[in-house]
Parts: sequence; C-alpha cells; structure tokens
Amino acid sequence: MRNVRAGVDLGGTKIQVAIVDSDHEVLGQARRPTPGQGGPPAVAGEIAAAVGEASAAAGVEPGSLMAIGVGSPGVVDGHAGTVAHALNLSGWEGVFPLGPTLTKALGPPVFLGNDVDVAVEAELLLGAARPYSSFIGVWWGTGVGGAIILDRKPWAGRGAAGEIGHTVVKLNGARCPCGRRGCLEAYAGRAAMETHARRLVDRGEKTDLFEIMKKEGRTRLSSGVWERALEKDDKLAVALIARAIAALGAGIASAINLLDVEAVVIGGGLGTRLGQPFADRIAEAMSPHLFVPERAPAVHAAALGDLGGAIGAALITEPGGSHH
Repeated sequence: MRNVRAGVDLGGTKIQVAIVDSDHEVLGQARRPTPGQGGPPAVAGEIAAAVGEASAAAGVEPGSLMAIGVGSPGVVDGHAGTVAHALNLSGWEGVFPLGPTLTKALGPPVFLGNDVDVAVEAELLLGAARPYSSFIGVWWGTGVGGAIILDRKPWAGRGAAGEIGHTVVKLNGARCPCGRRGCLEAYAGRAAMETHARRLVDRGEKTDLFEIMKKEGRTRLSSGVWERALEKDDKLAVALIARAIAALGAGIASAINLLDVEAVVIGGGLGTRLGQPFADRIAEAMSPHLFVPERAPAVHAAALGDLGGAIGAALITEPGGSHH
C-alpha cells in the first residue's frame, strides 16, 4: 500500500478527491462543495476534510499517503506551495500557502499544479489524447481554461500559456470576469453565463434555471443544473449554451489556425457533463473559422470524466511528475 497518493481537483463549485495506487487505479473518492465564504482557510479546511473522507473510502489513513497533489486555479507556485489570484474562488485575492497548510493538517508532502494543466496531462497519459503528439485541452467550466501539449510535452510559455479563455472572440464584446472585454470566457464561462442569465431574468425573460438550482440545493448554476435545463428544453438555457458554443468554436479555431495541432480535448465541469455530443457541436462551430477546414483537428470529450482533474493531480506527485 506504500504507493498510495491523493489527488485533489479544486474547482469553482466542487472539490473532488481521488485516492490512487501506482497503477492509477482509483481506490476511493470524495466530493464536497467549494466553500462560498471564509476565503482560502475555509477552502483548505474543506480539502483536508475531503482527503480524509476519500482516504476512509480507500481504507487508508491520510497520514500514510505518499503524497497529495492539488490541481488549483489561479497563479500556482509549485516550489513555494502557494496559490494566488484564484478569482473563481470566493475571497482568494492574495497569496495563500495552500501546500504548507495542508501538510500541517494532514501530514504528507503536498505538490501543487495548475488545475487545467494537470487534468490535460492526465488525458495525455491515460485518456482521450493518448494517440496524439500535439493537442490543446479546453476546460469548459466556471471559467474557460486551456493547456497546450506539443511533442507530448506541456508548453507553458513564460508561465501563462494556454489561457484560451482570454483570447478575444469579439472586439469590445461582453465584459469578462477578468475585467476585459470580448474574451471567450465572457461568453462561455459558467460564472459569466450565470451573470448574463440573471440579467436577462431581471429584464423579464423566463427560465427554469434558477428553479432547478434551488430544487437541487445549489447556490450557483452548476454544470448539472445546466444539463437538466437543457434536458427540459429550457429556451434561455438552450440559447445561452448555443452562444457559448459559437464563442468556443471561434476561439478554439483561432488557436488551431495558430498552432495547427492534431486534436482538441474538451473537459471541465460543463465539457465533461455535456460530453461528446457537445464536443461535436463545438467541432461544427469551429468549422467556418478554420483556415484549413479539410484538415480539421479531432475534437474529443475528456475520457477520464469527473475524476480526470483529481487523477491528474495525483500524477504530479510521482517522481518525474511535471512539478518536481
């Protein structure tokens, strides 16, 4: 049992933990909502509780884990163990020592990586991107994250590559949560879509989105809420998802025109939840914008599903993992 590790996927609405062995088999898992108040200390406390819960499900003590990997949004400094500016998490403006805080609470060493990077690397090693040497991952969730893999290695640029959510799909367009205008995330990020939906409801548009949210005991429009609204053919939900897909098509096609990679993997909360049928719709939306449409890249939904981020986070704790 010596080689058992935990991977933590820290998202805007959920914390997902997987306990994995050396063959990347999942032995136990847990999932908890990301706290909406209390800032970084509250989030760290929930992560520790979720790791405890997942460890119990796997029949191990948290203290006996070899290591804990965390995939986090924001600016991640793996060496210092800190996370800063995680804007999709509530009250996370400054720099917080997440790694040391978790080690103090749980015992094992903690390795941090960017949430999208670790999930995309998991797809490269174990999931939908295995056959390709170059691809981009587009993580469609609370925000729109991305990662670039060239020659089977992550391309980080000077540290901030892959921010496809902040490529501009419309000049002077909608206001993005980042403060700029016309970003892909302003149209397709779940947080921006929710803000837009609330504005339309205030103007008298009808939708079941917020009823479904209340019925499910949620405070945000989670991916599951969107999925159920689409199943009910809710007019506003259908229109906003179509608007998001059009923006994703333009943004991803532009990235393909620039990098000409072989494939695109669509993950993240919404991408995973809506699956291959919506990946196909994104491929269709890309088509008119592709410079070489006859050689369109393959577009796959992430194969590791909801656990991809947590499995990817566990991978960074391995010797030779990308954050050693």
